[in-house]
Amino acid sequence: MQQRVVVIGGGYGGVALAKELDDHAEVVLVEPKDAFVHAVAALRVVVDPTWHERAFFPYDRVLEHGRVVQDWARLVSPGLVQLSASQSLEADHIVLATGTGYPFPAKFLEDQAFVATARLARLRAALAICERVLLVGAGPVGIELAGELTSAFPGLGVTLVDREPDILTQGDYLPELRDLVRGQLVDRGVVLELGAGLGYLPPVDVGVHEPFTVETAAGTTIEAQMWFRCYGARPMTGYLDATLSAGMHDDGSIPVTAHLNVVGQDRVWAIGDITDVRESKRATAARDHAGVVAQNIRDVIEGREPSATYAAARERIVLPIGPDGGASQIEQEDGSRIVLGPEETSRMKGVDLFSGSMAELFGRPGVR
Repeated sequence: MQQRVVVIGGGYGGVALAKELDDHAEVVLVEPKDAFVHAVAALRVVVDPTWHERAFFPYDRVLEHGRVVQDWARLVSPGLVQLSASQSLEADHIVLATGTGYPFPAKFLEDQAFVATARLARLRAALAICERVLLVGAGPVGIELAGELTSAFPGLGVTLVDREPDILTQGDYLPELRDLVRGQLVDRGVVLELGAGLGYLPPVDVGVHEPFTVETAAGTTIEAQMWFRCYGARPMTGYLDATLSAGMHDDGSIPVTAHLNVVGQDRVWAIGDITDVRESKRATAARDHAGVVAQNIRDVIEGREPSATYAAARERIVLPIGPDGGASQIEQEDGSRIVLGPEETSRMKGVDLFSGSMAELFGRPGVR
């Protein structure tokens, strides 16, 4: 009898791990959505409908031997995943890979892809008649969304508000990176209102066309017809029972060992954004976590002690500002950091947004 590995969450890490163990165990991937959402491309599909098939990938071809259960994990305990009052999955190994929640449109609440794409179509129609959009939060998401909006709608005014005195304050970023990004935003006509947050949020839902006026805490008046909240990531770990959540940090992240076990558990593992590994939360890091845990689960299945450990990856940020703009900060092998400009950033991420490699992963090699 094969050992059963239940993977909770079909994001970058969960899918990579499920595929890697597909030939070695009975793999069950629990994921409420009917299609993987390529978060790296989520802001591009906001403005370009041709990106739908490069942003949403159905799960039907992801596993050859295992299965995907389209459902929510309501309660997870060591060895048991409760799906509903009457349905549960026993497991030899459980991998927690549920990532972070984030406001629309960087992430989607909808479980069905056709519902999400319909919402996006309504959003694009509303953007076409907007004169100004307000973005609250001048971190990577707010900046990238500003780039997509100004590229797709050249006449659209964009105001970027943050209570911090500069952009990109939540991270160890070089001044050269901030200068390069700030200059490109200003060149695109983006109005930067920094150093004072909003006194109150707009009285309408995000992504809905409805004129409003708000003020910053400094008294600056801002008029717009649509707004987006570009802050507020939080690990999705509310489904864990008292045993697994006992060591949870205040921010919702889970403490893990060097082997990426949940601390105190030898058959429960955690990967991706929900872990307390001190590194920026990136798709590449989640996939690296998956490789470590896959090796360790194979070790346990074959009667060995876990052999793979994880060390935080070198820090990097690749921040596109539209298809042909952006800036990047790369940490080199010797620990030094360099900043790359729009051309290099576009070549690394801006045009393709890694959609080709994701299509291969999900068995759709013709998608580019």
